[in-house]
Amino acid sequence: MKASFWRNKVVFLTGHTGFKGGWLAHWLSQLGSNVHGYALAPPSGPNFFTETNLQERLMGSTIGDIRNLTKLSDAIAHSKADIVIHMAAQPLVRESYNSPVETISTNVMGTVNLLEAVRKVASVKAVVNITTDKCYENKEWLWSYRESDRLGGHDPYSVSKACAELVASAYRKSFLAANKIHLANVRAGNVIGGGDWAADRLIPDFLRAIDNREILKIRSPNSLRPWQHVLEPLSGYLMLAEQLYDQGEAFAGAWNFGPRDEDAKSVRWIVDQLCTLNPGSSWKFDAKKQAHEAVLLKLDSSKAKANLSWSPRWDLKTALNKTVLWHKAWRNNEDMEKLTSMQILEYIDSNNNLGSL
Repeated sequence: MKASFWRNKVVFLTGHTGFKGGWLAHWLSQLGSNVHGYALAPPSGPNFFTETNLQERLMGSTIGDIRNLTKLSDAIAHSKADIVIHMAAQPLVRESYNSPVETISTNVMGTVNLLEAVRKVASVKAVVNITTDKCYENKEWLWSYRESDRLGGHDPYSVSKACAELVASAYRKSFLAANKIHLANVRAGNVIGGGDWAADRLIPDFLRAIDNREILKIRSPNSLRPWQHVLEPLSGYLMLAEQLYDQGEAFAGAWNFGPRDEDAKSVRWIVDQLCTLNPGSSWKFDAKKQAHEAVLLKLDSSKAKANLSWSPRWDLKTALNKTVLWHKAWRNNEDMEKLTSMQILEYIDSNNNLGSL
């Protein structure tokens, strides 16, 4: 990744008020990009957007729903973006059981609206559409999923993201490629990092339990997931966006950005590590019947390694350490904008492919 590439690039980023989008917006601002965000208002209570003072780093921040085509189209046209990165979504599996219509309309029609708006903006050259590792039809096998494997899903969230992939592929082939707008779909694992307060996510739930002096209840201790620090896939998205912008259709299509095979760990392993990092904490099994969730899930990132020279840099223990350090600093009322910048610099220093700021 060339830091010079991003200086003064105009980036339109949906979902910038969320956890993952917030980290990317922060990183892009450090690189000198002009970031225009479009998202729902940040959730009440602590959130990454507010705690890191992210508003002050952006060229623009539009609060809106991606299902509002007119407002979204106006925002993209006004930004005169070079690159569009689409992260806005309903991102939670269990919430999709509670709100299937909202999940599907946001994730599918939101993607339709984004791409419909993009194809009318002459300045856009590259689009990175973020989906999920859960877009694959999960066969509960031990092998890692490759980009060529079948899409599908059991729950409304997974299905909505598989549909969003198909929508993006159709728009690329039918409209975008002919207009010299190059699009890639990207799939990452279970991202972790400081500043995530979402409900029904393992590490935020664990840290919340510690803050409230409670014992965390775990519903699926044997589930295996591809855990990775949030900066890992974000680095891949940025490297891919560069190539889409410079090289075009050769880098379009689907890409996985997952952790090392050995960092696909069980929920039990994760919470045991977190208990070690937080002496006095503990967890217990929640025996109540739960909605269906996949048990085994791993990603094959061979394509990104071979074609982008991308590879994960922080192992899982490091990722957990960085996450806990960020949360403890927040509890101690430290400067979270400064600490976030510092962790990004630490990640860059550990990765020779990412250049320097």
